[in-house]
Amino acid sequence: MMSLESVPPKYAQLVQTLQRRIESGTYPPGSLLPSENQLIQEFGVSRPTVVAALRVLREQGWIESQQGKGRFVLGRPAMSSVEQNRPGRAYLTNPETDASGELIEAGAVAAPNRVAALLELQPKSRAFLRRRLIVRDGEPTELVSLWLPLELSEGTDLTSGEPLPDGLRGHLRSRKGVRFDHIVEQITARMPTAGEAKQLAMPKNTPLLAVFGSVRDASGRPLVVVEVLLPADRHELEDAYPIG
Repeated sequence: MMSLESVPPKYAQLVQTLQRRIESGTYPPGSLLPSENQLIQEFGVSRPTVVAALRVLREQGWIESQQGKGRFVLGRPAMSSVEQNRPGRAYLTNPETDASGELIEAGAVAAPNRVAALLELQPKSRAFLRRRLIVRDGEPTELVSLWLPLELSEGTDLTSGEPLPDGLRGHLRSRKGVRFDHIVEQITARMPTAGEAKQLAMPKNTPLLAVFGSVRDASGRPLVVVEVLLPADRHELEDAYPIG
């Protein structure tokens, strides 16, 4: 699972606590999970917070609901929604309205060398950039840049200052008929530029984690590069994958 929030919302904290209890055997497979009221009392949270946490656990396969009986523990799923939690994927598939933030830049710019290479463009070529600063709990937490070949951006709403309600994947599918097939992800660390440090309110001498996701169609043609810049003092990347 990739944990990308410096201070996760309350429901996410509850999800993590319940997952740890299931993994440690406090709630063994087959046992009945405490009721909503019990969880509300124990953790001092609201009912919507508990309901949201239980929905996530059910969707990820940790628990199951049985009508009239309650929620039963299934145990740790073999691959508990690792795919959904990768940062690149989240910003490609989720509606932009899911993450509060502001649009900083939208238009054609010279693509950096790494982005040009991932999009298979000639060096110094121009590409379309849509960059947003994501804010959580009133603090800037990440810079998300979507890079596209210019022809793929034409006839879209990517220059709009409004968040995309259907997410980039849905928007490009409806407007341009393209389908995302797979993502090749790279993670690097570097020092921020002065502008990045200012936008992200980073303390001096703090490195950035840069996550690059190159999105391709089924034929392997690059469609989009998503670049997520994360202050290293506020984020932790965790991954899980099957061993064949």
